[in-house]
Amino acid sequence: MSISVFRTPTELVTGIGSIAHIGEKAKKLGATKVLVLTDKVLKQTGLVDKAVTPLTQAGLPVHVIDEIMQEPPFENLEQLASQVRGRGYDVFVGIGGGSVLDVTKALSIMMTNTGDVRDLVGIDKVANKGVPFILVPTTSGTGSEVTCNAIFTDTRDQVKKGIVSPYLLPDVAIVDPELTVTVPPSVTAATGMDAFVHAVESYTAIRANELTDAIALHAIKLVSRSLRQAVYQGHDLKAREDMAMGSLLAGISLGNAGVGAVHALAYPLGGKFKVPHGVANSLLLPYVMKYNVVSNIPKFAEVARAMGENVDGLSLRDAAMQAVHAIAKLSCDVGIPASIRDVGVTEEDIPALAAEASKIDRLLNNNPRWLTAADIETIYRESFAGKLFLE
Repeated sequence: MSISVFRTPTELVTGIGSIAHIGEKAKKLGATKVLVLTDKVLKQTGLVDKAVTPLTQAGLPVHVIDEIMQEPPFENLEQLASQVRGRGYDVFVGIGGGSVLDVTKALSIMMTNTGDVRDLVGIDKVANKGVPFILVPTTSGTGSEVTCNAIFTDTRDQVKKGIVSPYLLPDVAIVDPELTVTVPPSVTAATGMDAFVHAVESYTAIRANELTDAIALHAIKLVSRSLRQAVYQGHDLKAREDMAMGSLLAGISLGNAGVGAVHALAYPLGGKFKVPHGVANSLLLPYVMKYNVVSNIPKFAEVARAMGENVDGLSLRDAAMQAVHAIAKLSCDVGIPASIRDVGVTEEDIPALAAEASKIDRLLNNNPRWLTAADIETIYRESFAGKLFLE
């Protein structure tokens, strides 16, 4: 067995109604003045009050900033940091989707690390632990509440970039499925498929191990059986519970085993074409999987089984390919675009996308099959043609 390190947040609080415990958790972290970070849309829904009320009931003064952008650029971080510094906040709370959670993580370390935040891009470049923080996801998808990663848009290079550090793990993560019930179908689909991508990619990653394999497979099972129901019958609390736990488990697996080529190819789509991260990942997953299958046929066959596919009597190779088609069907059923044409990409854009994706070694080196720039361009072209959905 090779040496591996397993990381999770210090404390995980899960279950229906678990948000009610946020006040006591903040006080245990030594809070005397709390900053709640969110976005304007979520603030308007009233969900933010689900966190603010128990915090104030615990006797804590609370200030809310709702200026976090979707798919946030580094400029959004810098602007927020200028508002927060020197105000005496000693615990941050991020409540929202992946963008909110990632910004909360980054602001925490920006309070204790000097210099340009762009200098922190990469692995283990953060010198000092940040302000204590609590993360509360309101979507089931990014898994950001349990990962060491924070992803931002670099508007200069038109590509997504990641900060990776154990200091980005929260002191407390609270995962309450009730907070996801009102998420619209399109967002439920995109975030839910994002969780599925995390599970599949981390399960088949080079850095996968026995711990992450077990966690990722269960995440695949939960998402496969409940995503359609969560999308089209959003008030089905059992489906929402499955998705919340599936996202959490996929995030833990991602945070420890990492991901691969799907994310590498998705980053330029997000940076240049402003495609939401979950949509970009979901759209590319079947095409990258089709390429990766031969790298570990037994594992891909297990993905099919975890998805509930009947593979009895099939050869191992056919069972593995069944996983690819089952994923394509799941993605299609919940309304994910079938082709990168549908998000504004032209054939002329493909070489530049491939050139940009081929630079993302941090992710490509963890992919189960080596990809050249030509391979990456081929995958983009297949996803442009939508071939997998036409078979």
